[in-house]
Amino acid sequence: QVQLVESGGGLVQFGGSLRLSCAAPGSIFSRSDMGWYRQAPGKQRELVAVITIGGSTNYADSVKGRLTISRDNAKNRVYLQMTSLKPEDTAVYYCNAHLIYWPRNEYWGQGTQVTVSS
Repeated sequence: QVQLVESGGGLVQFGGSLRLSCAAPGSIFSRSDMGWYRQAPGKQRELVAVITIGGSTNYADSVKGRLTISRDNAKNRVYLQMTSLKPEDTAVYYCNAHLIYWPRNEYWGQGTQVTVSS
């Protein structure tokens, strides 16, 4: 079973910063667009940011200018640098790998909790 392993979550004050990291198997990472999603209590899971194999990025409007996604192809890791955090950023953050080739499988991590206090 493919495992994506997130780390870096925690409790931070309003305006603070965190960096999330996600490690993926190389066989998956090298063939996938990578993304971060989040799910707050009582809400649906939503896309936060995605980075393609080629390095193109896309962000949810609510995080533009504050969160930055990046990938290290040598380490098979994707990162989410989070700055100027707000209480509404509180959620479980999930790493996602989406194969760009058939069968276009998606893989998920178990999630890491980010809590922003006001």
